[in-house]
Amino acid sequence: MEKTYPKEDTVSRTRRSYQAALHSRQSKAWITWIIVLGTVLLWCFTAYCVAQFNGAHTLSAILSDIANNAINVQDKDNDALTTVLTMYGAKDNALILQGQYWRFVTPIFLHVNALHVGMNMLNLLLLGVFLERILGHLRFLLIYLVTGVISVIASFYFAPQEISVGASGAIFGLVGAYSIFVLVHRRAFLYGGIPSLLWLMLVIGANLSVGLFIQNVDNYAHVGGLVSGCWLGWWFTPLYRLSPDQTLRDIHRLSQSWPLALLTILGTLVLALIALYLMGARFSL
Repeated sequence: MEKTYPKEDTVSRTRRSYQAALHSRQSKAWITWIIVLGTVLLWCFTAYCVAQFNGAHTLSAILSDIANNAINVQDKDNDALTTVLTMYGAKDNALILQGQYWRFVTPIFLHVNALHVGMNMLNLLLLGVFLERILGHLRFLLIYLVTGVISVIASFYFAPQEISVGASGAIFGLVGAYSIFVLVHRRAFLYGGIPSLLWLMLVIGANLSVGLFIQNVDNYAHVGGLVSGCWLGWWFTPLYRLSPDQTLRDIHRLSQSWPLALLTILGTLVLALIALYLMGARFSL
């Protein structure tokens, strides 16, 4: 049974929507956990392959090689790492232009070393568990994958020389979606949500500024993920309103917003085609 509610003013309606979003999902965030576990296992496999490429064949030698590259990749291991990651799906413009379009997706799940995968998966857990519970499993997965792909497209076009991997673009997408959730429900927060929004802006700015001082950080992917996350957040963030029968319903749920979801997927494909065309790809029928 659904509760019924009397009509209220804008502030009360926003607070009601915010509380409904927080309490509407009680299930576990299993999509987040599957992504985290799958990504970590994939990193373990690629790290093992890199170690073998470097000539490590015993367990102790493999663990030593992984430990030596856990924080900073040693110069002597760069070629091995690049070869293995490229083999398993890193963003490589030359290979994408040759028709390996699946590389718009696979980089999201690949990582360089233990520090890289550890930081990204920690951030995904901290934000993903909460966000998946208020978005629902399918909306969360849609936003994660679409913003991740768009982040790779941004890197493909604006950083064509870089061979890149990592889930950070998709994680920035989740940050963007959550920022819109806070913005839409700002009247439910203390001081109109201004402190929360300023804090999110500070976190975003701090993370983007890292790319200005540390080499091999793909800020184009981060910005692509963030912007697309804000865009998808505006379309799909939970927004509860009274229906004509005075019951509270999420007007952005996928069962009602499925045309926007299809349009989002189609728009992402079109964006990839435009980027391919601008980068010189030639399509044949």
